[in-house]
Amino acid sequence: MRIFILTAFSLGMANTVLAQSPVSVEQVLRSNLTIAEQAILLPSGPVEVSASIFTIQPGASLPVHRHAFPRYGYVLEGTLTVNNLETGKTSSFKTGEFVIESLSKWHSGANPGTVPLRLLVIDQAPAGAQTTEVKK
Repeated sequence: MRIFILTAFSLGMANTVLAQSPVSVEQVLRSNLTIAEQAILLPSGPVEVSASIFTIQPGASLPVHRHAFPRYGYVLEGTLTVNNLETGKTSSFKTGEFVIESLSKWHSGANPGTVPLRLLVIDQAPAGAQTTEVKK
């Protein structure tokens, strides 16, 4: 009981200190589903995390592809349109929005805007695994 009270007090103090600091936290998204409404399951065993910034010029699109492992994107600038060829669903994401890509579903991403799209992409996969398969 004493440990519980001490922990609760410590957490309360941490929140108070954070509230009084120049740091703020804004949740962008919380989800357990991909944009294709699939449950997010992490790979088992050792996992490698990689982060990349994609820059896609206005009017350009990525080839049709799919991902076997979780992939997340955060739109730094511009607009991303994702067309899922299997579900027929098209989703758009603007600056400041987060996307949890579909798993093992053929899709394509495009920049329909007039400014370059900058997209932070984060992959979680077994070490050395190929994270994207391009449709032939």
